[in-house]
Parts: sequence; C-alpha cells; structure tokens
Amino acid sequence: MSHVPQIKIPATYIRGGTSKGVFFRLQDLPESCQVPGAARDKLFMRVIGSPDPYSAHIDGMGGATSSTSKCVILSKSSQPEHDVDYLYGQVSIDKAFVDWSGNCGNLSTAAGAFAIHAGLVDPARIPENGTCVVRIWQANIQKTIIAHVPVTNGQVQETGDFELDGVTFPAAEIVLEFLDPSDDGEEGGSMFPTGNLVDELEVPGIGTLKATMIAAGIPTVFVNAEDIGYQGTELREAINGSPEALARFEAIRVAGALRMGLIKTAEEAATRQHTPKIAFVSKPKTYQASSGKTIEAGDVDLLVRALSMGKLHHAMMGTCAVAIGTAAAVPGTLVNLAAGGGERTAVRFGHPSGTLRVGAEAKQVDGEWTVTKAIMSRSARIIMEGWVRVPGDSF
Repeated sequence: MSHVPQIKIPATYIRGGTSKGVFFRLQDLPESCQVPGAARDKLFMRVIGSPDPYSAHIDGMGGATSSTSKCVILSKSSQPEHDVDYLYGQVSIDKAFVDWSGNCGNLSTAAGAFAIHAGLVDPARIPENGTCVVRIWQANIQKTIIAHVPVTNGQVQETGDFELDGVTFPAAEIVLEFLDPSDDGEEGGSMFPTGNLVDELEVPGIGTLKATMIAAGIPTVFVNAEDIGYQGTELREAINGSPEALARFEAIRVAGALRMGLIKTAEEAATRQHTPKIAFVSKPKTYQASSGKTIEAGDVDLLVRALSMGKLHHAMMGTCAVAIGTAAAVPGTLVNLAAGGGERTAVRFGHPSGTLRVGAEAKQVDGEWTVTKAIMSRSARIIMEGWVRVPGDSF
C-alpha cells in the first residue's frame, strides 16, 4: 500500500502582540496555494490542525484558541508607496473553513518585523541602527498600516524592556499606526454603518439592547456589561465555561451583523466567525487580572471584554483595540460614555490580562464621523523558523 509523503514549506512561527501565527512568503507556497481558493484554505487548515473535533490542535501548529489559529502571507507590495502586502487568514478550530473577512491587529506587528526578516523591504530603507518604517498594505481590508520597527546592527531588534499585558516576557516595542481605519472595506464605508452612535438592537430570545456598532479597525458591536448581566471584570473562565453565555453572545453578534449589513441572513454568520466582534463595556472597577495582578479602577478609563471566534479573548485583539480607541474618541458612543464621556484622543482600558492604551483622533466631516489614525504599541518575536510539513495530499 502506497502512501503520499509529506512536503515541507518554508515557514516562520511568530508571536505578534498577544497572538501567534504561521507566516509564509507568497513565493514559498505551493503553486496552487499562491492564489486564493480551496487549495490555500486546505493547506492552512492542515498547517494549523483544523478542523479538530477535540479542539486541541494536537496534529498541527495551532494552539486551539482564536489567538493562535492564524496564518499570514506576505509578499512585495502591489500598491504604490507600500513595502509589503499582508494577507491574514483566521483558521476555524472545529470547522472546515478559513475566514478572510478581517485583519489581525496583533499580527500586524509581526508583519512589519517579518517583512524585514524575509527580505521583502528594500535594504536601502533599513537603517543600520534606528527605526525602519515598514509600509504595510493590509490586503483583507484594503488599508494602510505603518509599523515602526526597531533595528540594531541592520537586524530587527526583538529583545527589549517593553511589557505588554497578556505576554509573559518583555520585548522590543513596535509602534503601529492604522491609517484611515474609519471603515473596514465594507460596502457603504461608513464608520457607523447604521448611521447612529447608539442603536436599539433587537436580539431574538434576549430582547432589546443599546448597542454601538462601528466599523473601525474591525467591525465591532459594543453593548453595556450591566445590560447583559455582567460587571465588565470577568475573566475567560466566567464566559467560556458557559455554553449558554456563549450562545447569548453569538445571538447578539448575529443581530449586530445583520443590522450592520455585513450579512443578509442569520445563517451566513456561521461562515463569518471572525467579524464582527462582540464586546461589552463598563465604567472602571478594581479587579484582579488573569496574571493575578490587581488593576485599580483609577488606573483605567473603562473596562472592555471582547469575544473572538466565539470565545472571550484572553487579552484584547489589536483590531478591536482600534475600534475601542476610535469609539472612545466619538462623544456619545457606549464606549465613550463608559470612559466618562466628552472628547478624548486616547484611552486606557482594562481587559482580562491587564491594561492597554490606544490613541485615536476623530472628527466630523459633513456630518459623518471619521478617524485619520489610530496608534498603539505592541511587540513581536520569532519563535521558530524553518519548514512546516504537511501530507502531500492535504490540499
């Protein structure tokens, strides 16, 4: 009996922010996977180890969480004034699909660093010592991200003393600028797809909730924690251990997706797990983070908890942080009101692993709210590089 041997594909395993992913150069992928389609999706699922009915990813590179079930493709940019094109795939853990509908803000950090590591940035633009400005075209959402990557002796500096809640060890700081994140490439292009800063969202089986629905960084549905029976101080176990709670959040997410025009029927939400995100906010309270550290109410402007791929995130998704910062900058949104209201250009929020600061400047133009830039700091580190192996008949 003959068996198809494994093939090996050049790959790099990188932590970016509070996520991890398997990174590829487009040119290194098998020919059939260099273009969008079933072959590429099957390859990425096999690399990660999905679909896995055990939700463990024992037979793949994934970590059985939304933060660690990711693949990235980088190539020299097809866009003027950009260095690289960055394409991100969120691999479902227990279902056979890859969601290409949004970006990963955390891995955007790693995309900037990997672009230099992989030889995709013009050497003339890389200083011997200093900061390399990597101009990234985010291909999923058609947006520009600028990564300010530290360089020492001509190489990406990965070690440093920058601490990021949700990441165990310090590393070098990378500053990210998300340019014009006011819409997510969706039809209509409005930062507030419903035209309202706060909506009355009817959720079947739950009732009517106040909601701020925004498309900035990534489409996100914000609701008040107290309106759904929470304090805003919850950690993962309080939500993820309850199938009933997760079902309620999915119902809210689906209702929001329909109201935002992201899907036409509720059934479509099953194949669009990555977007929109669902998050709940509350005014500052003192709580104990998952690390055991006490976060004092006076240390933050508000509390935010967000779900990704159907589970409460252990920290905060980078793209959702952009949505939080943007919504906080617009007076009258639920996020802004939870932070105390008024005008602001930055916000520090508490999440399950600690705190995060994100800046954004919003303004009204012809009655429409827009934001020109959102800024936050993350870090990135290569964990392993070489080849990833998959059975030759898996794609």
